[in-house]
Amino acid sequence: MAHLIETMAYANATPWHGLGNRLSPNQPIEVWAQQAGMDWNIRQSPVYFHSREKTSVLYPDHKVLFRSDTEQPLSVVSSRYQVVQPREILEFYRDITEAGGFTLETAGVLKGGRKVWALAKTNQSATLKRKDVVNGYLLLATACDGTLATTAQFTSVRVVCNNTLAVALANGAGAVKVPHSTSFNPQAVKKQLDISVSGWDSFIYRMKTLSERKVTHQEAQHYVQDLFAEMTSSAALPNDRAMKKILDLFQGNGRGAELASAKGTAYGLLNAVTEFVDHERRTRSTDHRLDSAWFGAGATLKQKSLDQALLLVR
Repeated sequence: MAHLIETMAYANATPWHGLGNRLSPNQPIEVWAQQAGMDWNIRQSPVYFHSREKTSVLYPDHKVLFRSDTEQPLSVVSSRYQVVQPREILEFYRDITEAGGFTLETAGVLKGGRKVWALAKTNQSATLKRKDVVNGYLLLATACDGTLATTAQFTSVRVVCNNTLAVALANGAGAVKVPHSTSFNPQAVKKQLDISVSGWDSFIYRMKTLSERKVTHQEAQHYVQDLFAEMTSSAALPNDRAMKKILDLFQGNGRGAELASAKGTAYGLLNAVTEFVDHERRTRSTDHRLDSAWFGAGATLKQKSLDQALLLVR
């Protein structure tokens, strides 16, 4: 089976998706670029097509993007499209890892180079009910196929289960998105992120509030049903399996489900969903799971789950 991940590297503990080349801590950006498969450039060329007369005709206002190392095509985009190079994603972290207390932990290439990302642990951490540790991370990702703006996103990781959840609340704090119609300015993005660092404290406050909110069995059932209510009837059977699995994780079979912060609480219900997306949801491969959990349908489901959980404590 073909993998979405072209190459990937990580440092410290094995990441939740279990993929990649392991590096010793504190490696320079240059080593990360090589081991994560990000030491190439996105090049561009005019687009031509063959007419009925079998002559080459220029396709105006468009260009094809391709890899400099393999010359494999990546996408066809507007001539106004602003490219973000794989190396720029890593360089974004250079100063904040050298002086800002961040630690680069994973980076890689998805879909043959159409999507690249890097993830660094911040110096932010919190503990719920004395035992449930949640750490803060900063994810930077981009795509050259029109599926993702260049996005800097604060993300949380629950240590006991490695569940991931975007630190994005109703006011939009926690993420900065740069569309490819404009140039990527890393310093401007960092300045915007500095404003939203307070979003971590707000996020943890809400997680603690969720950990205090007891949830009945009936409420849990309604929560899960509402989560999948917008799905089409043609997917009824898969949705039924998903709902049963989430309730099973919530009712004691999930990682960390017996901790005081999660047992029978809205926080535990939220984590049942994030665990389902990150570890249990049926997918073609582990790397498809990663792509979905961070950027696709899985990320959308987790955000919807968070929104619903917060409604329980209003």
